[in-house]
Amino acid sequence: MRSKIKSIVNSLGPGIIIAAVVLGPGSITVSSQIGASYGYTFLWVLLFACIFMITYTSMSARFGISNSASILQTISVKYGKWFSVTIGTAAFLASLSFQFGNNFGVGIGMNGITGIDERLWPLIFTPLALLLMFGAKNLYRILEKLMMALVLIMIISFFINLILTRPEIIPLAKGFIPHSVERDQLGILAALLGTSFSLVGAMYHSYLAQDKGWKKENLKGSLQDTFFGIIMLATITAVIIITSASSLHPLGIKVTSAADMALQLEALFGFYAKVIFSLGLCAAAFSSLMVNAIIGGGLMSDGLGLGRSMNQKMPKIFAMIILITGMLVAVFLRGNVIYALIMAQASSILAVPLIGLGLFMVANNKEVMGIYKNNTRQNIIALIGLFSITLMVYFMYRSLNTYISAF
Repeated sequence: MRSKIKSIVNSLGPGIIIAAVVLGPGSITVSSQIGASYGYTFLWVLLFACIFMITYTSMSARFGISNSASILQTISVKYGKWFSVTIGTAAFLASLSFQFGNNFGVGIGMNGITGIDERLWPLIFTPLALLLMFGAKNLYRILEKLMMALVLIMIISFFINLILTRPEIIPLAKGFIPHSVERDQLGILAALLGTSFSLVGAMYHSYLAQDKGWKKENLKGSLQDTFFGIIMLATITAVIIITSASSLHPLGIKVTSAADMALQLEALFGFYAKVIFSLGLCAAAFSSLMVNAIIGGGLMSDGLGLGRSMNQKMPKIFAMIILITGMLVAVFLRGNVIYALIMAQASSILAVPLIGLGLFMVANNKEVMGIYKNNTRQNIIALIGLFSITLMVYFMYRSLNTYISAF
């Protein structure tokens, strides 16, 4: 029994890393907002997001174990250099725009724990991330262990908060039943789907599978890792929604940020509830801060044909640009950077369906995938997921366009 458990633990890695980066401050904020405003109503969206994310991440895992070339190298050869450059650039811009929020999350989390000004902490955590990135001989191994520890902290923290709120079981269970959505709720729906179903993360999973050294004989373990990581991501997100729905929604309390969520928990359950939530937020923010930069830098470098491994020079340089830019914005610019952040997000979000399309095309190329190509069931789910994410992009871009026009 012990050897079986050890075998399962040893097979984990890429899925946990992807879960850690997707579950960042943005996900926590959106989940907290939805729970406070709508209660348990949209828990069912997480089920679909989980299914879509597992489908695309398993496609990526099957590519990783069956090919020595990277997925962007393959896309460049099979479908054109422009395709890989576009995906790499989109991933870089997306990571850059998300990095501001990751730094804010680290600052808010540490402020909640220590009371020290939130602007100080990016100046500590970003150099720490740079030290790990440039100092590690095998960066993948460091990331694997670190992300497992941070995910464990998130699980403990958010589940303790959940226990404090004592959710009602029957209304909670009804929240997982799909229902019709009003037009003015589509933006919220899109935000929840977008923070749980990350095509950039799904694509990078193939790089992590290759960095771990998985081959065709590791297929079963790689898929177990995928399922475990994504289900863990969905579970933690659900816990945050349920916590907010149980504690804030009945009182009509709204939240606009993760900091609001921490303060409301303190008001309802005391100082330690705030500290526990802030600890989970800080773990989520730092895991996203580091891995987000590595993903954006790695895909940008590989898209340009400058190197694909996180241990190579150019991926680290691009990742360093993301890390330092995010830190500087969080510490020094803050209120003056809203327009730049929105433009970066708008320019990257339009290419998200293109990333999904590239992954879908590769997964259906028999010359590339052989016996590991998609089957009919996987294609049906993947196409529904691609349509959903494209619809999400439409609603999110419409919201961004409205904001830019009013700016």
